[in-house]
Amino acid sequence: MKRVARHPRILLATQRFRVETIEWTTAAGNTVQREIVRHPGAVTVLPLVDDDHVCLIRNYRAAVDRTLIELPTGTLETGEDPRDTARRELAEETGYRATRLEQLHTFFLSPGILDERIHLFLASQLTPGTPQREASEEIENLVVPWAQALQWVRQRKIEDAKTIVGLMYYEAVREGRGNDE
Repeated sequence: MKRVARHPRILLATQRFRVETIEWTTAAGNTVQREIVRHPGAVTVLPLVDDDHVCLIRNYRAAVDRTLIELPTGTLETGEDPRDTARRELAEETGYRATRLEQLHTFFLSPGILDERIHLFLASQLTPGTPQREASEEIENLVVPWAQALQWVRQRKIEDAKTIVGLMYYEAVREGRGNDE
């Protein structure tokens, strides 16, 4: 059952997101208030360099003050189709262009506080090129064997949730356990 928030109030508005206080009434009649981060959504791209290699990136993340191993990711621009965002972000962050782009899944990262929806894409038949990274980005391509990427998840070297979801979901698809409709 979908509930309509009453009296949303913006607490903070930034270039990429805003924070709101919302209120709603539960099925039991209780009024509840929460602070929610509103985000336009993002894409995560799983670039297959070939059948046996994936292009991950090392990406410095100021929020955790660490360089993480991730899949390329980017925020949706207003009105932008997620497929277009995926093509743009793949080229900007890695330099690769994909002949084939397939949407695998969509998911929420942390729906207890955040409404960001992630669109997961598989990029294949790649052509290398020069990345067009933003000046603030500290990104390095990391092409590794597929088995190595999965091992890094198991060894907890990959800590980024969207990357873990992307790699493990696609592994299930590869093994015939995913994408059942």
